Amino acid sequence: MNSITSRSVFNGQKEVQTIPIGQVEAITGVSAEALLDHADVAMLARDPDPVTAMTGQVGSHVKMQVGDRWIVASVRSARVSGATIATQIDMIGEARRTPDGGMAGFQRGVTRFPLPGCPVQPLSTGNMVAMFSAADVPHIEIGTVHPTTSVRATLRVDALLGKHFALLGSTGTGKSTAAALILHRICKMAPAGHIVMIDPHGEYGAAFARGGAVFDVSNLAMPYWLMNFEEHCEVLLTTTGAERQTDADILAKCLLAARQRNRAAEGMSRMTVDSPVPYVLSDLTTIIQAEMGKLDKASTSAPYLRLKSKIEEIRADPRYAFMFSGMLVGDSMKAFIKRIFRLPGDGRPISVIDVSGVPSEITSVVVAMLARMVFDYAIWARGIADHPVVLVCEEAHRYIPSDRATGGGAVRKVLERIAKEGRKYGVSLGLITQRPSDLAEGVLSQCGTIIAMRLNNDRDQAYVKAAMPEGSHGFLDSIAALRNREAIICGEGVSIPIRLSFDDLDEELRPASNDPVFSDLWQRTGGEDEAVDKVIGRWRNQGR
Repeated sequence: MNSITSRSVFNGQKEVQTIPIGQVEAITGVSAEALLDHADVAMLARDPDPVTAMTGQVGSHVKMQVGDRWIVASVRSARVSGATIATQIDMIGEARRTPDGGMAGFQRGVTRFPLPGCPVQPLSTGNMVAMFSAADVPHIEIGTVHPTTSVRATLRVDALLGKHFALLGSTGTGKSTAAALILHRICKMAPAGHIVMIDPHGEYGAAFARGGAVFDVSNLAMPYWLMNFEEHCEVLLTTTGAERQTDADILAKCLLAARQRNRAAEGMSRMTVDSPVPYVLSDLTTIIQAEMGKLDKASTSAPYLRLKSKIEEIRADPRYAFMFSGMLVGDSMKAFIKRIFRLPGDGRPISVIDVSGVPSEITSVVVAMLARMVFDYAIWARGIADHPVVLVCEEAHRYIPSDRATGGGAVRKVLERIAKEGRKYGVSLGLITQRPSDLAEGVLSQCGTIIAMRLNNDRDQAYVKAAMPEGSHGFLDSIAALRNREAIICGEGVSIPIRLSFDDLDEELRPASNDPVFSDLWQRTGGEDEAVDKVIGRWRNQGR
């Protein structure tokens, strides 16, 4: 193709870039093939504007004029074709063309498509500022748009939270710090918000010690009677198959009777085994004993003995005291909900639930209870109170595993339900994981915004690409090449797919997730005896 352009003229830091550098050759739907003049693209690479200098590279942007509109497209692929560069481009949005040739009012989606032969032009930093501006909607700034150092990357908060989001990235890419940064900015923008974060490793307590409320086994005080029947089964039943069903039937009957003994339940017109009504564990064991006494000689008492033994075991185990303490029998449901959901938040809108000290056998039950209470509260508050809640799950693949054979139990069911139905009731789900391919099928596709940091695993990359919208494919090919603290964001929370560098976060606001520096720590000696004594003390006491 003969060059259809004349050369752009540079004057110091200023350049004239209304000159076309190629044209559209063919168009199919939202994709098109454009031929760019190789000499023009090479010349633009020397442009002092970093956005213009990227023109033609995979992930860069170009624009085309159609009537009084600018159509913006991203470059998905590029190859040499004679004296030209043949590119595949994806249409991503359009903006109003201002009298001086600039952009205003950028919107995602295209109403009028360019025709073959339409000139293709490069973008400038000024165009990028117009494209990424979110001044007309509530937003937070979290970094700078690649390759610039001045164009601010923003997240549209209502769109981000209204349709769920996922933050993905391999270990060591800065995922935890990025999560803390986003949540800090949201908390600053909305000090009366309601955010509940599940922290399985005790990382985020340090980050939100001042700006949030941190709960662990020492102060969580989660009443056992808030568990529904399915969660009771996960904690108290130890059998499988037909025996488990027998045990479950006995537990359902005895648990309902125990709840009905509570005086607060006398005014209730309807009582079920799932009703969050306080009961005393000793009442439950007494009822189990009484039911066992009604058996005839031919019946087996084994199911009753198993249940009674398990209850007594839990009551005697100090690791379970945060949940099964006798002090938690009173009706503390209102106080618990207000504490955990930050009602009111007093300027500290986030609750960090550190479950690292919870016995591993019931960690999933504790997470299931918290998630279900968030969802149930939203359902029953409809028409009474508008308290949208954001539930953020770190290490989400632990609770919503992809292999259905491994189960996942109650926590998987409730999180999948929130992913599918939560936004109707004002419940937003934030998933943070290093292994997106291990998430249950379909959950990632329910997330309206995906924040993808570097992913080293081919399977994870393919999984994320399948969940991303079509117009972002040019960006996704660079997931494996992202630097630490860089990310690609696609979906509802951004105007168009972007690559960005996250802002620095002050040391006191970062999670305690730094990797150990072996070369430094292995040079130090002394104090080992005292350190081991303290470690053994924690170990034996099962607490910090």
